[in-house]
Amino acid sequence: MEVQLKIIGSLFILLAFVHVVFPNYFNWKEELNRLSLINKQIMQVHTLFIALAVLLMGIFCLTSTVDIIHTSLGRRISLGFGIFWSCRLLIQFFGYSTKHWKGRIFETTIHIICSFLWMYVSYIFITIAIA
Repeated sequence: MEVQLKIIGSLFILLAFVHVVFPNYFNWKEELNRLSLINKQIMQVHTLFIALAVLLMGIFCLTSTVDIIHTSLGRRISLGFGIFWSCRLLIQFFGYSTKHWKGRIFETTIHIICSFLWMYVSYIFITIAIA
């Protein structure tokens, strides 16, 4: 499981930095200008904090692998992470319309990759929690 947490930690750090391309990819300069100032800032601030949370989860997985696996606190944190990422997996299928990815090669590929990533991460964290 230590290797799995190191892989997850590395993937989370990568995912955190992928958030940097969101504004350009999703054309936020134009799209967010249609919103009120508060809604625009909420989108920007929440994206920043999601990226920060994922980055910190990644660092935690890389630097505290043994503690996550072998302490009761680590297993409780792992359970929380497992629930969090399982909810994210459900959102992948029930929170987003298929119109965003269906029939679009790049977007479908990202949808599939993310679906497997959320399954993998959820499985590892929950397995650690109940071990």
